[in-house]
Amino acid sequence: MRTRQRPPTHPGGILKRQYMEPLSLTISDLAQTLGVSRKTLSGIVNEHSSVTPDMALRLSKAFNTTPELWLNMQQTFNLWRAAHKSDKWQFVEAIAVNG
Repeated sequence: MRTRQRPPTHPGGILKRQYMEPLSLTISDLAQTLGVSRKTLSGIVNEHSSVTPDMALRLSKAFNTTPELWLNMQQTFNLWRAAHKSDKWQFVEAIAVNG
């Protein structure tokens, strides 16, 4: 695993700074466009909630991106956080696989 000192940006931060702010979109406006509650979108934008596959599909359609973009950002963020939250996973030993 590549060691990265600085945590990756949460996809909600990217959504806010790279998409919403330049387009002057409010959370309420974008939530309505996406067909989700303001609370749901606010959780993502404020980096308290994760981008789900359903939300990735909605964001990709709204901003002409791919759902993989949003899911990959979330996965990268989640893996970094898990790797740095605890080191217990490092003590797992490899299982020899015959084949």
